[in-house]
Amino acid sequence: MKSMKQPSPSLLHRASHAYKTRIRSLGVFGILFAFVVICVALALSTPRFLTVSNLTIIVTQVSINALLAFGVTFVIITGGIDLSLGSIVAVTGVVAALFAHPDTYPLVVPLFMALGAGFLIGGLNGLVITRSKVPPFIVTLGTMTIGRGLALILSKGRPVSNLSDSFNFIGGGQIFGIPFPIIILFVIFGLCSLLLRKTIWGRYMYAVGGNEQAARASGIPVEKIKMLVYILSGILAGLAGIILTSRITTGQPNAGQGFELDAIAAAIIGGTSTSGGSGTMTGTLIGALLIGVISNGLDLLNVTSYYQEVVMGVIIIGAVVLDGLNSKAHLS
Repeated sequence: MKSMKQPSPSLLHRASHAYKTRIRSLGVFGILFAFVVICVALALSTPRFLTVSNLTIIVTQVSINALLAFGVTFVIITGGIDLSLGSIVAVTGVVAALFAHPDTYPLVVPLFMALGAGFLIGGLNGLVITRSKVPPFIVTLGTMTIGRGLALILSKGRPVSNLSDSFNFIGGGQIFGIPFPIIILFVIFGLCSLLLRKTIWGRYMYAVGGNEQAARASGIPVEKIKMLVYILSGILAGLAGIILTSRITTGQPNAGQGFELDAIAAAIIGGTSTSGGSGTMTGTLIGALLIGVISNGLDLLNVTSYYQEVVMGVIIIGAVVLDGLNSKAHLS
């Protein structure tokens, strides 16, 4: 019987190197490639997809999820997680609505109060996580419940309506024909990208997520960085709450349910590693747009919401598997 010829070590090394290179490339360009392919497929499937009005609707709807995803990207890069985002959207939206009645306070008051509420809940997350060493999953799960309860208490379980026109402009107005939420989205995207890529705080976030012990030994203020990322996440969730409340012209205590999962999915699909230490705002923005495009396309194709949930779950699992392959490629 003829024996099977064994491949040489050099051949195995070259094959392994090619495999790792291919996996890394998928991590960088895969999300953009998938985005383009899905857009082309939807454009061929339904003529309504590529209309200007539909694309504008997609980006406007994506703005809220993208803002939440930017915040949670900071958190995941440091190795944490934030499950309280949806509840922060609800409670900050209610707070904004309570101060946004016509002829009561100037516009700056509801904005300041809502962003302040986001700051406080984010700060509470960061404080408990850094002081108690309780896992972020548990802490933010607790604040998720607290936030939802506060939203119900403040609103007495009822929608808060009768908001001023100036406040409603934030979510429903346009400047030069561009919906205001889209302008806010790209301004915040630019600021978050600058913070992450061009400041020492951004480099510290990568260092903390890459190796917390080494970062601490290098003199990096690990606890302050963790506080910062949770506060940023809370403030951005507060901004998302303002936009959502303004768009629907009502402060809803039950708003934002499940938003945290969509935001985390956008970050992971965009290439942010669940093990920390890597991720970009550009990837997160594309991830959020990809989710919005798929959701919109399935609506246009009259796919029921039940099947949409299944499709989204499959995409998230695929992104996590790809992230795991990337992590192994970098470690080996």
